[in-house]
Amino acid sequence: MKKKKQSWSIWAIALWTVFQLTACQSNTETSQEIILRNISAAKDSVARITPEGVELKPFVFTPQWTPQAQFAGYYVAKELGFYREAGLDVIIEHPNATYSAISRIRNSESDATTLQLVQALEIIDNGIPMVNTLQTSMNNGMALVSRNNENPLTQHGAKVGIWSAGFDQIPICMNIKEGLDYNWIRIASNINPFLVGAVDIICVMTYNEYNLLKQAGIELNDENTFKFKDSDYNIQEDGVYMKRDNYLQHQKEAEAFAQASRKGWEWSKAHKEEALEIVMQYVAKENIATNRVIQRLMLEEIIHLQLDQETGEQPFTLRRDMVESAVNILHENGLIQHEIDYEELIP
Repeated sequence: MKKKKQSWSIWAIALWTVFQLTACQSNTETSQEIILRNISAAKDSVARITPEGVELKPFVFTPQWTPQAQFAGYYVAKELGFYREAGLDVIIEHPNATYSAISRIRNSESDATTLQLVQALEIIDNGIPMVNTLQTSMNNGMALVSRNNENPLTQHGAKVGIWSAGFDQIPICMNIKEGLDYNWIRIASNINPFLVGAVDIICVMTYNEYNLLKQAGIELNDENTFKFKDSDYNIQEDGVYMKRDNYLQHQKEAEAFAQASRKGWEWSKAHKEEALEIVMQYVAKENIATNRVIQRLMLEEIIHLQLDQETGEQPFTLRRDMVESAVNILHENGLIQHEIDYEELIP
């Protein structure tokens, strides 16, 4: 009798386990269905108020990098129909390893691109007038991480890994100003040189490589990490830029793109999981080696960097004081030759 009772207990446990696994799977599928349904509902809502028969104006937009959550607001604006609602047929064309977003803008192959503020200042300094039509970043997303659990700003002469693709203006200026005498090691956009000990310090984005270091088991703390946003080097990064002559010729389209893109970012902030799903569709289309966890962390940090540190709001404003700081630091350290006024960036 005891054996029979024990047998029934084992079967009961087995059935309960199967039930729990099935329930978990069902909940996962239901969550995905809810996300897709919310995206579909948002599309339908925009479609109902979008005028029919209106000729859409073509507008080519190039983000500064391959598909990732850094550009979620633009993907959302396109997929939910915010651009169509604004009268635009937006074509999103990403750069590649041999042809950058800046090259596309210089050659008038794109109407708008995302640039860091310091990149835009360098382009203007080189004789190509640019205007900022939408500022998304309010804070700097760069950080220096040390292998030695020491403050990176105390390691004079250290080997520092920095991107071969650029985005290095602020770290270079800081190195000169602080007299750190870093030995710069140009690396691809990955953390492998740091993991194997080829560099002492690595320059990362808090929304990108920073999370990869965490996934790799690297302990990150206030001792071994220097975040630019918490220092005098907190200079705004991503914004939407156009060549001034192109802006003046297509001012209506430029303003419509900016307004619809802002709407895309605001929707992304309020619907992060839905925005993430749209990002993953772009990632899959381009066969980008990433995963949902990394992209979720990226989206959360990107939106965090868009918030004003004092008000906690998402103002989408290019700050005069940060432009002046950027111009001063670039000019003092020889990265630009001219002192560029804030008004030169404003449409």
